[in-house]
Amino acid sequence: MTPPVAVKQTAEVPSVPRWKQMLDSRFAPPVLITLILLAGNLSFGILESYQKTLLAIVTSIATEMVLGRIFLHKWPHPASAYITGISVGILLRSPAFWPYALCAALSITSKYVLRYRGRHIWNPSNFGICAMLVVASASVAGLSIQWGNNFAAVIVIWVLGSLILWRAKRFHITAVYVVSFFLLGFLRARIIGDPWQSEISPMTGPMYQLFIFFMITDPKTTVRTRTGQCVVAFAIAFVEFLMRLDQSVYAPLYALFWVGPTALFVEMWIDSRRTRAGGALNPQPARP
Repeated sequence: MTPPVAVKQTAEVPSVPRWKQMLDSRFAPPVLITLILLAGNLSFGILESYQKTLLAIVTSIATEMVLGRIFLHKWPHPASAYITGISVGILLRSPAFWPYALCAALSITSKYVLRYRGRHIWNPSNFGICAMLVVASASVAGLSIQWGNNFAAVIVIWVLGSLILWRAKRFHITAVYVVSFFLLGFLRARIIGDPWQSEISPMTGPMYQLFIFFMITDPKTTVRTRTGQCVVAFAIAFVEFLMRLDQSVYAPLYALFWVGPTALFVEMWIDSRRTRAGGALNPQPARP
């Protein structure tokens, strides 16, 4: 008697709706950053020109494609490069075109050159803009325009940005930084005698929208654990607090430049010690 043949049943995989595919983590951030650009420029003219921003975007994507092909032997997804390019276009101010192309190229190049143990340690746009502010200070400046008293655009961006970060499980980073910024802003106002409104008003500017939603939450340049991410977010706010006491105009950018990589180095050092300790406690048996 021939035994019955078992029929393997496979669970039917439900199709993912198109609108959910468009909300993929790779597509949502570019949509949000484009909204920040359009809202800021249509309301307050935050861009030097659309042409300069387009130059930064094209340079960023082209540099990413070339270096990705050379170093990784594949064509990278352009979303990250698009975010870097548009960030450069928004945050950099210069009457010339070349700083936008150079800053975008520096930002992307840092991902492939400034690496430690297989990962880049600086947020690309943060590195590129800080580098330009230091080495080309006579030709460039950073964005300093606020949203004014019109909070409609701010509310829309905050809601969408918060939803995206919540979906990506990174909202806690932004929340810790924002709360720390406000508390330290009130303290700073008491110390220097300025109205507290002037100390917390930068949070309403386009620069801070990019900073809290893209730079400090960058998955590639943040520490691994949730607790560590919260500690680093507070550390960035605290270093910024100290720099603002010294009247540093670009305090948040410089604070992230120093704190972010330092936190990654510390995490890697701790991981290496744990690995060595684990190897010492569990030595490999000697081969005969």
